Amino acid sequence: MSPTSTGTASGTALRSTAEAQRARITSAAVRVFAEKGYHATPVADVAAAAGVSPAYVFRLFPGKLGVFLAAVEDTYSRVADALVEAGEASSSTDPSGRLDAMTEAYVALVEDRDLIMMQSQAQSASAVPEIRAAVRDGLRDVVRAVERVSGAAPADVQRFIAYGQLCHLIVQTDLASVRDSWAASVTAGIRHR
Repeated sequence: MSPTSTGTASGTALRSTAEAQRARITSAAVRVFAEKGYHATPVADVAAAAGVSPAYVFRLFPGKLGVFLAAVEDTYSRVADALVEAGEASSSTDPSGRLDAMTEAYVALVEDRDLIMMQSQAQSASAVPEIRAAVRDGLRDVVRAVERVSGAAPADVQRFIAYGQLCHLIVQTDLASVRDSWAASVTAGIRHR
């Protein structure tokens, strides 16, 4: 019986262990790729961060691109999940109230520098067709989640996404620490931690 077979406790345990390892490697990949990007990061660095061999990474993922795509998908999925959870937990039935709740959740998310840097690295590597498609798919999932849960008009959803990207820029470049009028113009009215 193969490790991926079903119907036995042994097959289920092996699949469960592989899924847990895949999640652990993906988490490590987010951290490592966030720092150096797709092109400058060897799989050996991801493997070392996850505490496994490069061969084991290749056993669970279809090459370096597969690991990177899993990391991209993970970050966008985390964003969409957090926004849905916040929007659904909101006591407001008004779209703007739900968007406010989602904003609070997003503000908390951008504290995770690895998450936002990973998404920036993915955008930077979008010349690779598969990465470009993964970024588009991730953005699509986030936008659809915001639309569905908030019930907001398209222009309000666009503004929400645009401000989210501006928050990325402010956090990535630490603009809040720049004491100059140009930085104040960019950061005015934008809340982040």
